[in-house]
Amino acid sequence: MPLDPNFVYTPPQDPLRILYEDADLVVIEKPAELLSVPGRLPEHFDSAYYRVLEKFPEAKITHRLDMATSGILMFAKHRDAEVAVSKMFQARTVKKKYIALVQGKLEGEGSVDVPLITDWENRPRQIVHFELGKPSKTLYQAVSYDSVFDITRVELTPVTGRSHQLRVHMQHIGHPITGDQLYHPNAKQSTLGRMALHACDLAFTQPLSQQAIHIHCAPEF
Repeated sequence: MPLDPNFVYTPPQDPLRILYEDADLVVIEKPAELLSVPGRLPEHFDSAYYRVLEKFPEAKITHRLDMATSGILMFAKHRDAEVAVSKMFQARTVKKKYIALVQGKLEGEGSVDVPLITDWENRPRQIVHFELGKPSKTLYQAVSYDSVFDITRVELTPVTGRSHQLRVHMQHIGHPITGDQLYHPNAKQSTLGRMALHACDLAFTQPLSQQAIHIHCAPEF
C-alpha cells in the first residue's frame, strides 16, 4: 500500500476482463490502482482476487501485481491447479514481459543484476543492498524514445520475481518509471496520472493439460 497517510483507496470499477480461461486457470487484465488481494483494512477489501471469487468461488491467486501496475494476472480455479502453477513459478518456467515508460533516454538492451531487500523502516519500499539483498535480475530492451517528454518506452523481462523489482532496478540505473509514487522523484509530473508499468505477456506450458499458452495484453499507454 502507498506510504501517503492521506491515501484514499478508490479502485476503478470497470467490469472484470477475462483474457484466458480453461478448466484449471483464469487469467484477467488487472487495471491500475486495483489491489491484487484484499488489504488489511476493511476499506481495502475490494481487489482483483475478490472480483474473481465472485465468478469462480474456488479460485486461488498464483502471483501478484503491485496496485499501481496493470496487466496480466493469473488465478488457479482449484487446489490442484494452484499447486501445479506454484511449482511452475518456482521452477521459473513462466515467461513474463512488461512494458514501461521510464524517465530519460535509455538505449539498446542490457540487464540489471543487483540484490534487493525490504527497507524495513520505509515499507513497502525495497532497496539495493549488496550484502544482505536477495539476488535479482531484470533484462531490458529499449523500444523508442520521446524527446519532447524525455521518456523511453522499454520492454522489461524479470528473471527473478522480487517485490518491486522492476521499479527499483529502473531507478537504480537512473531511469525510474514515470508516475511511480515510491521511486520516481517527480512522480506527479507524469501526464498519465498513473505509474506506467504494465504486464503485457505471459507464456507457459499449462501444467495439467501440457498445452502451450501465450497471453498478450497491450497497455493503454
